Amino acid sequence: MSFEKLGLIEPILRALDTEGYTMPTPIQEKSIPIILKGQDLLGCAQTGTGKTAAFAIPIIQQLHLHPGDDRSIRKIKALIVTPTRELAIQIGDSFAAYGRHTKLRYTVVFGGVPQSAQVNALRNGVDVLIATPGRLLDLISQGYIRLNDVSIFVLDEADRMLDMGFVHDVKKLIKMIPVKRQSLFFSATMPDSIMALASTILTNPEKVEVTPISSTAETIQQAIYFVDQARKYELLVHLLKDPGIITALVFTRTKHGADKVVKMLTRFNVKAEAIHGNKSQNARQKALSNFKDHITRVLVATDIAARGIDIDELSYVINFEIPNIPETYVHRIGRTGRAGANGKAISFCDVEERPFLRDIQKLISIQIPVEDNHPFPAENTVAENPAKPKAQIQRGNGNHNRPRPATTDSTGRPATSAPITATSKPQKKWSWRGTTR
Repeated sequence: MSFEKLGLIEPILRALDTEGYTMPTPIQEKSIPIILKGQDLLGCAQTGTGKTAAFAIPIIQQLHLHPGDDRSIRKIKALIVTPTRELAIQIGDSFAAYGRHTKLRYTVVFGGVPQSAQVNALRNGVDVLIATPGRLLDLISQGYIRLNDVSIFVLDEADRMLDMGFVHDVKKLIKMIPVKRQSLFFSATMPDSIMALASTILTNPEKVEVTPISSTAETIQQAIYFVDQARKYELLVHLLKDPGIITALVFTRTKHGADKVVKMLTRFNVKAEAIHGNKSQNARQKALSNFKDHITRVLVATDIAARGIDIDELSYVINFEIPNIPETYVHRIGRTGRAGANGKAISFCDVEERPFLRDIQKLISIQIPVEDNHPFPAENTVAENPAKPKAQIQRGNGNHNRPRPATTDSTGRPATSAPITATSKPQKKWSWRGTTR
């Protein structure tokens, strides 16, 4: 089905053509007609499926065709609430792109930056407001935002909203917007807590579900590298010697871990920047812009900071640390292989992370191929056995099954040293572990 058959107006079709969009994705094909009819919608779609366009396009059309009685007074008619600054900015960019041939006004408000520019935009009048919960409530309390005229409400990335503790803020906002409205609710997962929240927001919604969270795109080539934790840095540097990796998005579990990876890569003349919650908004946006412009080759991110990153033609995602939540793995690698493009997802796995790998493979019903042709194979090759208590699983440096070097030489004299072999290669010491090379 083409976009023309979805009943879209000429200004939007022209904008989509400029963006290079030819065919709607499944979530767009199913959602756009429902939203254009004015019905509430409960959408379940993972990242990379075109979800933003699925609600932005019909909202623009509705507001363009029904601007209200007094066009000289711009009031907020559509409110989109999303958990992170990056995602809010990304949604704002999408509205600007799809609505470029309309006269609608859009603005984005989020915390972490001075509010003056945002307040000035609000004073000039906006039709669509995209906001994070904290700054939105703050500006409401200061009297800069009124939600009395909101006719379309969108809650995006609802599962992440709950993860970040915004549920009470969302409930406050629901009480501030008109009861008579169209509500759109999007989430990558639908646990009971999300369904309970949706029931307080939606009225007789249509449900759309595509690409369940338990699946990964077929266009993404996945690979596992078994490597000891201490040698992950060396493996990352080794992989980045490949000139075919023009840019790579690297995931760590913690902010501190992200900074350590950037520090190490910088020592090896690899241009890298980190993006996480401890960075200022300006620093995060600069790092993201540098990455998109190929000024920075490697962007290292934590999961929350990376939510909403939408980068065209991103070919490589590297899990420096495997996530302990299986669904997070699907979200991470979904940053590549978007819109039918090919991508590669590489995951480094040490012995402690093998239970996480097992859970991921169970979720996605795929045995991820193991890449063992690399110079830093894990010395501890003992696989995690679900039937064994963890206390019985052998850990350490993996030398317990190897023969000890002889204590005497061929003449019977005491050996002064053992020969260095491929299996007894001394470990390199790295400055980030408190030592020097």
